[in-house]
Amino acid sequence: MVDVGAKLATERRAVADAIVRMEPATAAMVQRGDAPKGDVVSTARIAGIQAAKRTADLIPLCHSPRCRSSTSPSRLTRARARCA
Repeated sequence: MVDVGAKLATERRAVADAIVRMEPATAAMVQRGDAPKGDVVSTARIAGIQAAKRTADLIPLCHSPRCRSSTSPSRLTRARARCA
C-alpha cells in the first residue's frame, strides 16, 4: 500500500442518490410507517449512515476517511421514494 502519511488533508464530499419506484399502496404504507417489517425510511437512513462509516470496507484500496458528518434525508412523493 502507498504511504500517504505526509499528504495534506483535503476537503472531500461524497453524495449518493437513489429513486425507489413502488406501487401506490406500498408508498402509502411507507409514508404512514406501518409496513409489515417496520419503519422503512428510518431503516434506510440507518443503512446510509452505516455505509458512510464503512467506506473503506466497501471501496477497494480506499483509506479510512475521516467522516465528520453523514445525513440521509428522504422524501416520499407519489409512488416514489427519493433518498439523497
